[in-house]
Amino acid sequence: MTAEKDQDYSCTSDGSLAHLLDPPSVAGFSAKEVDVKAEITARPEPGYTREARRAAVQGNVVLKVLLLANGKLDRVRVVRRVPYGLTENAIRAACQIKFKPAVKAGKEVSQWVQLEYPFRLANSSIFAP
Repeated sequence: MTAEKDQDYSCTSDGSLAHLLDPPSVAGFSAKEVDVKAEITARPEPGYTREARRAAVQGNVVLKVLLLANGKLDRVRVVRRVPYGLTENAIRAACQIKFKPAVKAGKEVSQWVQLEYPFRLANSSIFAP
């Protein structure tokens, strides 16, 4: 599956991506609308694909993720994509983040957070798959 710009995806237990057509069931606040912003406590880094390395592709994947009040990630929206499977790898990495939910008026709430994943050949291992 190729992840497209302005489309929403969800994480599946087998590591594949599911394309979401329905709008979010929870609106989600922006960072400006909450009293305490969601705090990402663990953020895995995505790897390069063999195809992207061969094509010498570099760039930044930008994603918006909806972090729910219950500590789960609801969806990932592609803001800027990079070809050769790098966008999909960034989405899979985003699916594995851990976080503390945002707080508004003393209650945990859902918040949209923007994540940027830079892909630089200089930072990629030539021994990676």
